[in-house]
Amino acid sequence: MTRRRLPTGALAATACLLFALPLAVLALQAFADEWRFPSVLPQRLGLRGLHGALASGAGGAAFANSAEVAVATTALALLLGWPAARALGERRLRRPEPLLLLIALPLLVPSYATGTGLTTWFLRLGLTDSRAGLVLAHLTVVLPYVTLLLLPAFGPRLRELEEMAKTAGAGPARRLIQVSIPAARASIATAALIGALVSWSQYGISLAIGGGLPTLPIIMLPFVRSDPEVAAAMALFFLAPAVVALAAAGRAGRER
Repeated sequence: MTRRRLPTGALAATACLLFALPLAVLALQAFADEWRFPSVLPQRLGLRGLHGALASGAGGAAFANSAEVAVATTALALLLGWPAARALGERRLRRPEPLLLLIALPLLVPSYATGTGLTTWFLRLGLTDSRAGLVLAHLTVVLPYVTLLLLPAFGPRLRELEEMAKTAGAGPARRLIQVSIPAARASIATAALIGALVSWSQYGISLAIGGGLPTLPIIMLPFVRSDPEVAAAMALFFLAPAVVALAAAGRAGRER
C-alpha cells in the first residue's frame, strides 16, 4: 500500500495563507471606521485609526523610543555576548553547564517579574523612566538569546582561519575585523535580528522600568478594548520592523 504525499506547493500555500490571513484582518481592522457585528466586512473604511495612532505625536515618539532602545540593547548584547559565546563555543570551560544555566535563567522568569525585581535597584540608581534604564533592563532578556545564537559561529573552522591570519602577521584587532566577524556574519545577523525583535516586543519590563517613557507596546495595549481600530493601526507599526527584517533575511538567503 503506497502512501500519498501532500504536494509541497500545497503545504507552502497553506502555511502562507495561515500566516497572511490574520495580518489581512488586522490591516482591514486598522482602516475600518465602522464594522458592526455580524457583518463580515466593514461598513465604512477610513483613516481614523491611523490618525488616532499618530495623534499628538504619541505614536511616533513611542516608535522612536522602541527603535532606539532595541538598537542600543542589541549592540550592547552583541558586544557582551561575543566573548561569552566564544568561551562556550570553543569549550574553554571544564563545566559550561552552570554558565549556560545562568545565561538562560532570565528566560525562565516572566518579564514583568524580572522588571519588578529590577525596579528597586533602578530607582536607587536613578535609571527608571530613562532610555539607559530600559536598555539595561532589556539586556537581561536579550543577552541570553544573542549569546546562544552566536554559539554556532565558534568552532574549529573559525579557529583555523584565525590561526592562519595570525601566522600571516595579522594582529588581534585585524583578525577580529577581517577574519572573525566576516566568518561569523550569519550568526551575528541572526543574533542581531532576534535580539532586536525581543527588545522591540518587550512589554512587562518596559512597563516596570520605563512606564514614564512611552514605547509602542505600552501605548498600544490600552487601545485593544477601548478602540480596536487605533490598536490595529498601532499593531501594524509594531509589526513593520519584523516583516521588513524577515523579508531582508529571506532575500539574503536566496542570494547566498
